[in-house]
Amino acid sequence: MVGSDDELPDGSTQHVLSLIASSDDAIISKDLDGIIRTWNAGATRIFGYAAEEAIGQSIRIVIPEDLQAEEDAILERLCRGERIEHYQTLRRNKSGRDIHVSLTISPIRDRAGAIIGASKIARDISRQKLAEQELEQQRLRLERLNHIARVLARDLDLDRIVQTVTDIATELTGARYGAFFYNVTGETGETYQLYTLSGVPRSAFGSFPMPRNTPIFDATFKGAATVRSDDIRKDPRYGTLEPHYGQPTGHLTVVSYLAVPVISRSGDVLGGLLFGHDQPGMFDQNAEAMAIGIAAHAAVAIDNARLHRAAQLELEQRKKAEEAREFLLREMQHRVKNTFGTVLAIAGQTFKGASPAQHQSFFARVRALSEAHALLTHVSWSSVALRDVIANAIEPFQSADYPRVIVSGPEVELDPGKALTLAMVLHELCTNAVKYGALSLDPGIISISWETGKRGDHRAVKITWQEDGGPLVPPPTHRGFGSTLIERALSGTQGKASLHYDRHGLICIIDMLL
Repeated sequence: MVGSDDELPDGSTQHVLSLIASSDDAIISKDLDGIIRTWNAGATRIFGYAAEEAIGQSIRIVIPEDLQAEEDAILERLCRGERIEHYQTLRRNKSGRDIHVSLTISPIRDRAGAIIGASKIARDISRQKLAEQELEQQRLRLERLNHIARVLARDLDLDRIVQTVTDIATELTGARYGAFFYNVTGETGETYQLYTLSGVPRSAFGSFPMPRNTPIFDATFKGAATVRSDDIRKDPRYGTLEPHYGQPTGHLTVVSYLAVPVISRSGDVLGGLLFGHDQPGMFDQNAEAMAIGIAAHAAVAIDNARLHRAAQLELEQRKKAEEAREFLLREMQHRVKNTFGTVLAIAGQTFKGASPAQHQSFFARVRALSEAHALLTHVSWSSVALRDVIANAIEPFQSADYPRVIVSGPEVELDPGKALTLAMVLHELCTNAVKYGALSLDPGIISISWETGKRGDHRAVKITWQEDGGPLVPPPTHRGFGSTLIERALSGTQGKASLHYDRHGLICIIDMLL
């Protein structure tokens, strides 16, 4: 933005005006009373006001009421000749919607050097903020789910497991009451037996029959879908069967309703977690995601508990119950120890002189490891496609509107150890790109490509991570844990990674033997 009366070289004025007109950022000038003097197309796109609507108005028309004091503070700093850079705040567009913006504001001086106004560049960073919020929600969700996993991993008692799941899920979803119904097949067909309750005493259901094969319950107990309703009484499947046509008289009032099937690894529907509240609109998408995550952990724990029970019964018949119990406990302890050994190794590196940011980094890394474990569990801990490992790692960082990460390469299979390591490396690269690299700016993109070849007598794969369109990348002044992890993580899996700080964007080359 031209901010003074200084003459520009021939042709420069038109060039600057062209840049301002074509910029995606809002470029605005105002006087010291805050009155808008110029307004480009980017400002119209972000704030919704046409130039003729905005020019002559106070800049305060785009400032929310509770942030009006910011303008006074900005003017004070400008009058002192200060330049304000990358100030993140909220501004409001014509429709009344608040927008996250990054502001750079510079004083405008006349020929004598006196400050007569200010030029402002406002960049819409709403997508970046949304991505950060989603990452924080995922971190919190993972933290809670990891806690649940640790609780369940310590127990093989089926009754305690299901009661624990019901209590925790009821609390975390914000339900007034929750229940777990266990699938039981009787002579007349499929019925459901009440297994556990949370939030209300068992006597509250004592006088009522168990749920039947009604349309509402079918989706859950057949494992077809999750059901979430702000008011279940308005669902067309509700209240269609006699004799009650809905909730029996005297039944606990259920308005908000959430039901999640609990499905074993074999695909059998173990039962359903049901949650209710007497007020409408109490379960949102986060509550649903939390319930689904808990149901998945519950299924694994219940499967393990059932297998444990079956093993005990079988071995008791052979007079070897004690040996079987010790065998199963040793096996479970071995797997838990291996998993938490990995977690503790990450924690040991991350939490030296820990700050809040490092805590967040740790939980994000654990989340990446958990997602990689989930992928490997899906394929029964056999080899997994490299493309699936990459897709799983970059999914939280992809834009819903257009792809920010472009992936290309032939079909390659990785063993579980290399898949876990690569997932952690990709997570570090994605996180770095969101904070400092290509994903921190709207135009930025990342290309991930790979090719196979030979290293001696062994097959190998070379993966290239290339960032473009982000901020200029200076070489780092010190090595952090992230770059250390990236360069050293593969050393134990017959591979290596190297980082190249090209001015146009970070390049990471990963070589692995297959």
